[in-house]
Amino acid sequence: MTRDIGFLIFPDFQLLDAAGPIAAFEIAGRFVPGAYRLHVLAREAGAVASSSGVAMTAQAFDAAPPLDTLIVSGGEGTRTPAICEATLAFARAAFRTARRTASVCSGTYVLAAAGLLDGRRATTHWQRSRDFQRRYPAVRLEPDRIFVQDGSLWSSAGITAGIDMALAMIGADLGEDVARRTAQQLVVYHRRPGGQSQFSALLEMQGGRFDALLAWARENLALPLTVDQLAERAAMSPRNFARLFAAETGSTPAKAIERLRVEAARALLDSQPLQVEDVALETGFGDPERMRRAFLRTFGQPPQALRRNAKFALSQTPMGEGSSRRPAPPPFAPPGS
Repeated sequence: MTRDIGFLIFPDFQLLDAAGPIAAFEIAGRFVPGAYRLHVLAREAGAVASSSGVAMTAQAFDAAPPLDTLIVSGGEGTRTPAICEATLAFARAAFRTARRTASVCSGTYVLAAAGLLDGRRATTHWQRSRDFQRRYPAVRLEPDRIFVQDGSLWSSAGITAGIDMALAMIGADLGEDVARRTAQQLVVYHRRPGGQSQFSALLEMQGGRFDALLAWARENLALPLTVDQLAERAAMSPRNFARLFAAETGSTPAKAIERLRVEAARALLDSQPLQVEDVALETGFGDPERMRRAFLRTFGQPPQALRRNAKFALSQTPMGEGSSRRPAPPPFAPPGS
């Protein structure tokens, strides 16, 4: 079965928002010939310039074939399609008939403006989260997620997260082996699960003398990782280590380790069929109650609630559903992808 995948672009779209997922589906098609047929779509046919000035050639979306999946790109030009009634009508029509409707980065604004995300879980680039929540309070925004699936609706964070979302779609369509081989061909370090945070604790804290220590800690979360143990590995006294670590990273050692553990635990809960107790052991919390308290501090929800949300999204019907129309929002100018 060949699946028609449409990529909606517009003037000043972010090139990688479209090109990244396009490359992922194209490479997957090498492993399963005939799996996908790709279409670049725009309101008008012809060359469409991205924000970099590099253009893609698109066909008019009015002439698009029936789509299996529509993916809306993001970028600095999102403000125009988000108030264009023809574009919003196309998105609504695709949602009713396509198996999946998705967005990359600020493409989420287009889906929200079309009324498709009301009451739904979604994500967008972290830099846009506050503005998005203000404009679309009916959307259940999860601002730290790499990508979110809520039934037939998918959304992803900025730029490269569109590749993660595309790989998850490929895995659902063609199996995880094809998704893994596609990721290898793309030279992606690993396929991040949707539950992984946009804000990597390791990246935020790195940039100094404790980089190697933090990388080691992330690979050894099942160990106690006490201040004494960390200080010994850093060849410092515990007191001097705690003082210098806080000055350099902006976090106490205990809080830093908790952030690494919470990040790893959420990814496991989303991507592995493990019991909460097993996740707590594997990530060094040891006690599920200790992990629950850490999740409440970080996400405002316990691990079981986050897992239920993920399972509920997967259980939703894959076909498009009707949605009420909503008036276009006032003009806006979100930051670039």
